[in-house]
Amino acid sequence: MSLQARIDTLKDRHASLEARLASEDRRPAPDSETIGTLKREKLRLKEEMARLSANKGH
Repeated sequence: MSLQARIDTLKDRHASLEARLASEDRRPAPDSETIGTLKREKLRLKEEMARLSANKGH
């Protein structure tokens, strides 16, 4: 898998997590544990995308 393809896959997963997070947040009684897990995973993906993007420039 090329570096750009990997970044694109991570972007798709990040967007999917954002949608799941928004959906959970709209529930009448959002699960704070689920929200925390989704936010941590989103942050992990964002950091990996930033790291890969920085390496792409080298």
